[in-house]
This record gives sequence, structure tokens and C-alpha cells, in this order.
Amino acid sequence: MSKRILEVNNLHVSFNTHGGEVKAVRGVDFHLDKGETLAIVGESGSGKSVTTKALMRLIPNPPGFIKDGNIMFEGKDLASLPEKQMEKIRGKDISMIFQDPMTSLNPTMTIGKQIMEPLVKHQNMNKNDAKKRAIELLKLVGLPSPETRFKQYPHQFSGGQRQRVVIAIALACNPKILIADEPTTALDVTIQAQILELMKDLQTKIETSIIFITHDLGVVANVADRVAVMYGGQIVESGTVDEIFYDPRHPYTWGLIGSMPTTDTEGEQELVAIPGTPPDLLNPPKGDAFALRSEYAMKIDFEEEPPYYKVSDTHFVKSWLMHPNAPQVDPPEAVKVRHRKMPSNYAEPVLVGEVRS
Repeated sequence: MSKRILEVNNLHVSFNTHGGEVKAVRGVDFHLDKGETLAIVGESGSGKSVTTKALMRLIPNPPGFIKDGNIMFEGKDLASLPEKQMEKIRGKDISMIFQDPMTSLNPTMTIGKQIMEPLVKHQNMNKNDAKKRAIELLKLVGLPSPETRFKQYPHQFSGGQRQRVVIAIALACNPKILIADEPTTALDVTIQAQILELMKDLQTKIETSIIFITHDLGVVANVADRVAVMYGGQIVESGTVDEIFYDPRHPYTWGLIGSMPTTDTEGEQELVAIPGTPPDLLNPPKGDAFALRSEYAMKIDFEEEPPYYKVSDTHFVKSWLMHPNAPQVDPPEAVKVRHRKMPSNYAEPVLVGEVRS
């Protein structure tokens, strides 16, 4: 039986603005087990990054604040923990890989010093031991000539190499939880695949749990054990990766899957766009937040917020379509086509070469 390492209950995060209170995260619940990867997916503005920054207590205050809820980690509620105690957890027990490696690294410091910093601060290592460990970490994340790279500055690295350095810093203290906030978005497809493969490999080596934030469901198919789909500051569907890909029940999840390109070469490929835009969370919509963009919306969707319906022990859906009295609706054809293509589609090579001397 897997051991639960993190539990988030009824999390609300808001930002005070000149226009009023923006309710960025509205009652989010999820958990993370030891050694598993949870992917949180959704469009920009759905609340993914705010949720994970709240876990690290990195929400700038003011204007942001955790309005309600608790974040339980090893018997402590991180939402109400004093900052001094939080500093001992941040970077040591819970680490984060940010989206843009260039802005995550200090351009005035060698990358060696930046990797040594958490080792000296959290592990109480002396400089010699910290240097040895930093060089080991550079080797672990696949950077060639680590002794030379140790003395270099961020501008001397490519985008993919910088992201490897950021991963090395995040892994320095063998964190129990690693939060990866769209770590491959700024990278090209080839480097993206290498970074994802690296993270999967490292997870087995150091037995860390990962929360992976992305808007790309193709990435999810390859890295996640479970998936939480976010929309309008709420989790609208959650389940195992197979349940979300092969048995999605929420119209928003259908929209995300239908908008994915595949490597299908038979005829023209239709990419389905989700109409409309995400809701204004300064004035969150009444009822189902996705109703205005859904062709399946019913009258009740505009009047009352749906509860979570249980599909299985691991699969939950926040939609009135799951109500016993709701009309039976099948996923669109674009989603059914992609059922036949995923997730193995992302693991199969399309070109194989051989080097001969």
C-alpha cells in the first residue's frame, strides 16, 4: 500500500487587485503518494502554477494570500507554518523546477556555487564536500565535463543544459517532493524528450514524488501515474492516466484531448479548439465554470455548481453530466480517434538511425 506524503484540502488562494479579489484557486483537493507522479493539466490561467506555488508558500503577499484550506505534509500544515520553519522545508524536503531556466539562475554566479548553496544551507556540508556533491549532481543530470561546467556561468549553457542545471539544484538535497512547473515549455521537442526521460530516470534513482504542471497532455501520457485536470481554479476531473486518456468524462477534458495533434498520417487531421476563453475569476461564474464554453451545458450548469461524482475509487468528475438523470452524451469523434493513438503514440520512435564507423 502506497504511503501518502502530501494532502491538500479545500485550498483557496486569492489576490487583492485594484478591481477586487481575484479567486485564483477555489477549493482544490488532491493528494500525492510516495514515489508517484501527479500531473496537473489545464489551460493558462486555470490555477495550476498558483496551486503549486501555494504548496511552497511562494505566493507574493501582498497581493496574494492563502484564504482557506490546509496543506498537510508529514503532519505539518504548510498553509499556516511560520516562515522560519517553512524555510527549512523549502528547497530541502520540497523543491521546485521553474518554467524558464534562464530566470531561475543567477547570471552573476557560477553554476557550481548555485548548486552548492542548498547543500551548505540545508545539509550543513563544508565547501569541499559540497563541491564534490555538486559535480556528482552535474554528472547525474547528464552534463558532460562536470568539473569544467562547475566553474562556468549560466550564459555559457544552452537552454536544455540550463534546465539540467536547474534540475540538479532542485535535486541537491534529495527532496521528498519535486514540483516541476512546465519544465519543458521553453525547450525544443528533442531536448524536451531528453528532460522528461531524465526526470523519469531520476525519480527511480532518488525515489522522490513529483507534481508535474503542464498544459500538454502528450507530456502527461509519458510521465504521470495520475492526472488532475484544472479549470477555473478548480479540479474538474481526476484519475489514473489511463482513466483520463481512455475514459474521460468531463467536456473540458474532451476539449483538451481533442485539441492534441497526433502522428496520424491518414488523411487530414482535425484539431478541435475549445471555444471561448477561461472565466474571469474576479467574478467567478455561478454554477459550472465551464458551462459557457460547453456545447453540452444544461440549464442547471448555469445555476448550481456540480458536486464530484465517483466513477471509480480513483476517478472523480465535477460535472452535472454524471448525474443519473442527465442525458447520455458520448465524447466527440476527435476524442475517440485519439483514444486509438495514446499514450503509446508518444513512446514509439518515428525514425531510427544507426551510426557506422
